[in-house]
Amino acid sequence: MDIDLTEYQLSRELRGHEDDVRGICVCGDVGIATSSRDKTIRFWSLDPASNHNYTTSKLLLGHTSFVGPLAWVSPDEEFPEGGIVSGGMDTLVMVWDLRTGEAVQTLKGHQLQVTGIALDGLDIVSSSVDCTLRRWRKDQPVDAWEAHKAAIQAVIKLPSGELVTGSSDTTLKLWRGKTCVHTFVGHTDTVRSLAVLPGLGILSASHDGSIRLWAISGQVLMEMVGHTSIVYSVDSHTSGLIVSGSEDCFAKIWKDGVCVQSIEHPGCVWDVKFLENGDIATACSDGVVRIWTVHQDKIAESSELESFTSQLSHYKCSRKRVGGLKLEELPGLEALQLPGTSDGQTKVVREGDNGVAYAWNLREQKWDKIGEVVDGPDDSNKHPVLNGIQYDYVFDVDIGDGEPIRKLPYNRSENPYDTADKWLIKENLPLSYRQQIVEFILQNTGQKDFALDSSFRDPYTGSSAYVPGGSSNTNASSAKPTFKHIPKKGMLAFDVAQFDGILKKISEFNSALLSDLDNKNLSLTEFEVLRLGAIVKILKDTSHYHSSTFSDADIALLLKLVKSWPIAMIFPVIDILRMLILHPDGATRLLKYIDDKNDVLMEMIKNVTTSPPLPANLLTSIRAVINLFKNSCYYQWLQKHRSEILDAFSSCYSSPNKNVQLSYATLILNYSVLLVEYKDQEGQSQVLSAALEIAEEENLEFDSKFRALVAIGSMMLEGLVRKIALDFDVENIAKTAKASKDTKIAEVGADIELIIKQS
Repeated sequence: MDIDLTEYQLSRELRGHEDDVRGICVCGDVGIATSSRDKTIRFWSLDPASNHNYTTSKLLLGHTSFVGPLAWVSPDEEFPEGGIVSGGMDTLVMVWDLRTGEAVQTLKGHQLQVTGIALDGLDIVSSSVDCTLRRWRKDQPVDAWEAHKAAIQAVIKLPSGELVTGSSDTTLKLWRGKTCVHTFVGHTDTVRSLAVLPGLGILSASHDGSIRLWAISGQVLMEMVGHTSIVYSVDSHTSGLIVSGSEDCFAKIWKDGVCVQSIEHPGCVWDVKFLENGDIATACSDGVVRIWTVHQDKIAESSELESFTSQLSHYKCSRKRVGGLKLEELPGLEALQLPGTSDGQTKVVREGDNGVAYAWNLREQKWDKIGEVVDGPDDSNKHPVLNGIQYDYVFDVDIGDGEPIRKLPYNRSENPYDTADKWLIKENLPLSYRQQIVEFILQNTGQKDFALDSSFRDPYTGSSAYVPGGSSNTNASSAKPTFKHIPKKGMLAFDVAQFDGILKKISEFNSALLSDLDNKNLSLTEFEVLRLGAIVKILKDTSHYHSSTFSDADIALLLKLVKSWPIAMIFPVIDILRMLILHPDGATRLLKYIDDKNDVLMEMIKNVTTSPPLPANLLTSIRAVINLFKNSCYYQWLQKHRSEILDAFSSCYSSPNKNVQLSYATLILNYSVLLVEYKDQEGQSQVLSAALEIAEEENLEFDSKFRALVAIGSMMLEGLVRKIALDFDVENIAKTAKASKDTKIAEVGADIELIIKQS
């Protein structure tokens, strides 16, 4: 049915659960079932007379720990009033007869928490944190297989019959029987929830804060960004609407990739589901199920609406914190009249309704303003937001030399070294600044006694997730060895560009060509200059990548410049190509220009790597190739030309330019992931050789070595080159890495040592 874009309003609150409501199951047109941390399942019957009143008609008791996923069994001879299949933290899958309210089957086999349930005909398919999928038929196990190398968080069945899984390894996998026919790569964190968008594809919600729509082929059709924390659930309606629920306490409704409404809740929104009539049910950490409607005759009474508004206000007030401190307990500005005691000493003071951090400048004897400090990870949901992502801190960093102020985001739960690495790469700053950035973070967040505990990892809710009543150091048992950095899943990309600087450089080069009588004919026409500006405008508008398009003339213009301009002038054009590759339509159109007779990409690579290569050309072209790994339609090309590409860029690891070194190591790492997926032993051997060469080089930056070591470890763990690596004395490389002063290199060295011991 069609739904008008009228705002959803509260219709009913369903109260009865004594703890977080974790899951919702729509049971046809007869009611809904809900699961809870209180170990129960409740079935809420719909009153056919009013068509919007629900009452608890069944309380299902049997799980010994909190209950998560639910599935509806339509009425049949065995279950005349329908049935429910549930999965729990207790590792059990249970089947319930709604006529009696009793459990008729208890399916045992999973070793850890059950996270997903899908019905495949008469079969039940369940997923688990133990990394396996299990198939059950008439209360008997008939199949089980390891589907991912990390916890599986969700499983759904497509109308075509295939299964799709989402995992903490950041990927989705499409299954035909026990065979994985495709791996969907793109999310940067745990894939938590899946849903089908009829006629279009698969929806996924992730801990990275985004929702993606995928075609069955693996192409990303749409990315929805708007939540400021983990997205726990996603669902769709035949009208084309999408709803999502998040740790940020909002349910969001999306139309054509745009958020058209945000519904705030007094707690984390664990699950969201569309009812058949277009109403929405939400499951909240306050133990309440809420029904939301666009139908005027179903909206709650004014007293109920006022009650909900009061609940929301009380919740928000109770969470008002600044950097983990109560706002009213912070000193006022008068505290800055007292001098500091040491250089870099930090002080947080109250300025109006905000807390602001200052650092003591010993040299100038004054307090320097650092920036606003907002909520710690366990406090209010009103965290500072940068580029649609929520952080505990967002600092202003002055680089000097007339450069604009840079924003440095940081979460207290993160490793400051990882944060520094990512930020320096994003901002194209020298990696030699790493230690200074780390010290800046530690000083300005009060973590001077920071000690890295990288062993903690919650595979279900994520390290910063809101877990009411939970402990942050809960350990999950596992029979498998634990690796900190391997295997690498997903591809890395260089997705940040200084577009204004790129256009400025192209303009400079074009002016030089105009003033050169011999090369004036190579210069851009006024129309071509405007066309380049239009291309860049499309690339800047990332929120519309799902709908914006290029013309073939746009691609032809860029390729003409790459081919015809002097070799010393083409690097800014290659930089535009690098970003165009990340645009779905741009990548597809560029692919048309790649064939055996006229491969423009290989021709470009050969031109820019001809001796003596220019560092700017090397850097932009190798990063363009790296970005090809983000689109599966280039995988075959990347595998086919693997040897030529690696040979062309082989000198990069010894480049004096640290960014070129890091880019080459990233190329090696991406190739390791691709070739493990393709089970290409010859290719893995070549990549292993290149990675070992980087790892053995003494004068390389830590970051390049780290990526090479991750590539080595990943191929040894999941690939076909473990014996070859052992023959090349990888044991000594691992030992040297383990003794490194750099935490990450030491950890991945330990990972490789663990694989060697298994051998």
